[in-house]
Amino acid sequence: VQLQAFGGGLVQAGGSLRLSCAASGRTFNSYGMGWFRQAPGKERESVAAITWSGGSTNYVDSVKGRFTISRDNAKNTIYLQMNSLKTEDTAVYYCAARGVPGGSPLLRAEDYAYWGQGTLVTVSS
Repeated sequence: VQLQAFGGGLVQAGGSLRLSCAASGRTFNSYGMGWFRQAPGKERESVAAITWSGGSTNYVDSVKGRFTISRDNAKNTIYLQMNSLKTEDTAVYYCAARGVPGGSPLLRAEDYAYWGQGTLVTVSS
């Protein structure tokens, strides 16, 4: 089972990036997935979560209205569209998948069993 996140990079404040996370080794079509991030010197925090169908999403307050999580189950891939980026969004972003099918779009890291390797997003002022 492997989750690979990509799409990070350097962007100016106010700009946009789209992260992708491709799953291989198994299908996650029945499983909720999420994005988390860890800034330098800080603890990992949740960003967004999505149900297996994509019908329900959840966001941490700091990204609401700016970030959008989505998924394409045919491609076994989830996305994080990040708009109006701020310097405080600088972090390594990780995708994760639940270990049990179904459920709500949870924002707790302990609810996720599979993790990708992370992709660095740097927002400059």
